[in-house]
Amino acid sequence: MTFPGRFGDSLIADELDKLSVSFLVDGLDVRRGGTAANISFGLGKLGLHPVLVGAVGQDFDADYRPWLEAAGVDTSGVVVSSTQHTARFVCTTDSTQAQIASFYPGAMGEAGDIDVLSLGAFDLVLISPDDPAAMVRHTQACRDAGVPFAADPSQQLTFADSDMIRSVVDGATYLFSNDYESALIEQKTGWSGDEVNSRVGTRITTHGKDGVTVYPAEGEPVNVKAIPGVNAVDPTGVGDSFRAGFLAGIAADLDFERSAQIGCTIASLVVETTGTQEYEIDRESFLARLGDAYGDAAASDVDSALSLS
Repeated sequence: MTFPGRFGDSLIADELDKLSVSFLVDGLDVRRGGTAANISFGLGKLGLHPVLVGAVGQDFDADYRPWLEAAGVDTSGVVVSSTQHTARFVCTTDSTQAQIASFYPGAMGEAGDIDVLSLGAFDLVLISPDDPAAMVRHTQACRDAGVPFAADPSQQLTFADSDMIRSVVDGATYLFSNDYESALIEQKTGWSGDEVNSRVGTRITTHGKDGVTVYPAEGEPVNVKAIPGVNAVDPTGVGDSFRAGFLAGIAADLDFERSAQIGCTIASLVVETTGTQEYEIDRESFLARLGDAYGDAAASDVDSALSLS
């Protein structure tokens, strides 16, 4: 929601202990979201068939489930709560870009009851921000069964303690984070950057407009620049889309450089769109954008590897 005034004009410093205010907003925008759903949507748009796992409310079935399935996402791993609504984030932004927000976890609190490996045989399990108990359970299940997993703790890093972060990172085949999250992982775990790298297979750190660095288990880091000349509209969901693109490249047996280039290309589409799942992928224009940034050889490799519509 958007508030045309300033929140500060309605706040009295000496009366904050009695705070009770209401703001008349002039805009309401309802968008689909959720880290795992955003990533799954991107994978589906790139021609893969991801299985989404999580806990939702009964409101999920009316609109969100058919939307995701139309994008190629398998929602059979989604558990519907009988008592809770789907998690949601509600935010009001004023004219100065100050925000008042609330996050309702709802059915997300039941995700810890899910036995993820009972849902199928997976090539890779990506563990995104979720109920902390669920993240730890899914990670341990993969570790015990020898199933490759990717760690993507992102938004939960602020609230997680050191033991939880160590648990969801240690042994990951891939570790995703941005610059700030990478530093937070090191600070909270007490591990140096080299120690973190030694505990995971491949570490992927995004740098916003400066691109991404991939740290393989062996060999030199791989640096990929971001797509230039992007008209940034809304950064929400950009990191999720990058993950989708990167993993789509990995699934297609492309190397880290090509995979990161796919991730940066789809991320550029999302940042130019309001909403995390409102973008479209057209094969010809997607490959042209990728090729303009990274060269004809890159576009040819991706064209051969991905089943873009």
